[in-house]
Amino acid sequence: MNPPASAAAARPHDHHPAPAGARIRQARAQEYEAVGDVTVAGYAGLIAADQDYVNELRNAAHRAENSELLVAVDESSGEILGTVAFVLPGSAYAEVAREDEGEFRMLAVSPAARGRGIGEALVEACLERARKHHFTAVAISTVWDMRAAHRLYARMGFHRAPERDWWPVPEVELICYLKDLREAPQA
Repeated sequence: MNPPASAAAARPHDHHPAPAGARIRQARAQEYEAVGDVTVAGYAGLIAADQDYVNELRNAAHRAENSELLVAVDESSGEILGTVAFVLPGSAYAEVAREDEGEFRMLAVSPAARGRGIGEALVEACLERARKHHFTAVAISTVWDMRAAHRLYARMGFHRAPERDWWPVPEVELICYLKDLREAPQA
């Protein structure tokens, strides 16, 4: 499956269910700097501040050009509470998704907004998009230290897929989680 010529061409402009006081929607260009800041803050303590990956986390504009960049926004203040990039197979940000699978990358929640269900709402928005594309599964790579994310993925029906674990650089092992969308929804 080839990704669309333009990620923007494939982006629906609908809104998604979110926790009270928040709304999930596509990021806007004027928010890219704030999205980058939230992404970096969400990864604080998990990566070294001098790593090149910090620059990649901060570059929300590039993610928006090559994925569907979603944000959770506080409805009263407009503050960016969290973000995630929904990725099509074969696109610039695809890492472990196969041809019939969706993927998400760089899920991050502002430290001040944690515990409100923002991460779960963003993952659910990605699952919804994957279903609209008729994908059979959704994949995510994460690091061993992201224990809260692992608990979230398990609660949402993701399973470890160790056969897809990989090393983007020698000192970083990424582990894969997969959710089969053909399974009956959890009650």
